[in-house]
Amino acid sequence: MNKIKVGVLFGGRSAEHEVSLVSAASIINALDKNKYEILPIGITREGRWLSAVNAVQLLKNHEPIEKFPEHVLLPDPRKQSLINISTAFPQAAQQVDVIFPVIHGTGGEDGTIQGLFELAEIPYVGAGVLGSAIGMDKVVAKQLLLQAKIPVTPGIWFLFSDFVKKPKEQLALIEKKLGYPCFVKPPNQGSSVGITKAHNRKELLDAVHLAGEYDHKILVEKAVMKPHEIEVSVLGNETPKVSLPGEIIPSNEFYDYDAKYVDGKSVAVIPAKLPKPLIKKIQQCAVASFQALECSGMARVDFLVQKNGRFFLNEINTIPGFTSISMYPKLWEASGLKYSDLLDELIRLAIERYDKRKKLKTAYTPKNDWYKQP
Repeated sequence: MNKIKVGVLFGGRSAEHEVSLVSAASIINALDKNKYEILPIGITREGRWLSAVNAVQLLKNHEPIEKFPEHVLLPDPRKQSLINISTAFPQAAQQVDVIFPVIHGTGGEDGTIQGLFELAEIPYVGAGVLGSAIGMDKVVAKQLLLQAKIPVTPGIWFLFSDFVKKPKEQLALIEKKLGYPCFVKPPNQGSSVGITKAHNRKELLDAVHLAGEYDHKILVEKAVMKPHEIEVSVLGNETPKVSLPGEIIPSNEFYDYDAKYVDGKSVAVIPAKLPKPLIKKIQQCAVASFQALECSGMARVDFLVQKNGRFFLNEINTIPGFTSISMYPKLWEASGLKYSDLLDELIRLAIERYDKRKKLKTAYTPKNDWYKQP
């Protein structure tokens, strides 16, 4: 059998660039070399595409990629290949059968790169254009989840430009509706980048300005007091499956970037020690949110659970981390699906979704050639 040519796409112009590199390295190492021909595709912080066997390490070391051939993906369904654009390094086009995007955050998880895959007609792992865009934008996701009667934390959002014009009025509104403590977030970021827990007006003001450095919209949410941070993994297309839940015990006041990746002190408890009826409700809610937000392939769904059993959906991640400490693959391993088999299933789901879409009509024949008439 011919090996499936898998392009693993990582890096990108994102605040989560470094996380993406580590996720990609884990995936490349775990993919079965007997089944797949692996094509690492790195995107630099400047947006240049690099296709090389050691692309992950080149980006990690900030190597000058001018010494290596550049390839790009054209939005042309006839090609379905990476095209070499380096005149100094003449090479043939590199065919790609399926792409595994591991660009966390902006430019990879927000529907933009998925649009390119759709135009190029190449199967890809994970949510489509709409599901990716919705899942990335916490404001839009929250509105759709509320419509689907899925519990989310109380919050308000506003444009940063409006806040700059009338900061005192906006601060007073937040204090009246939400109070302290509250979380201030840039809605289109991940890995807790730009998120602050504010305990007073000064911290709130600083938090809004910090979030405004990453997004033109600001989301402020009421803090859930002393919650259990519960995560579940969802896998599938039209009939998704859900993993056992896991609990994160963060090393900091909340599960911020340092607690996730830097200090190594956060603890994961898998499976989470919750009553079985509560676990079932959380799992059902995870699947419902996956479907309500038009997700496919994979997603990690995060919850905040109170001692009385009440819970809120915190966020959904359509390209969750795949590092050695990431919850998405760890939860599936605890549920009986090992890492390499999980990757196999994600690639299978990508091809399955592509095959279904290919059967849909994309042309319509009118009764007459009206458009040719003057």
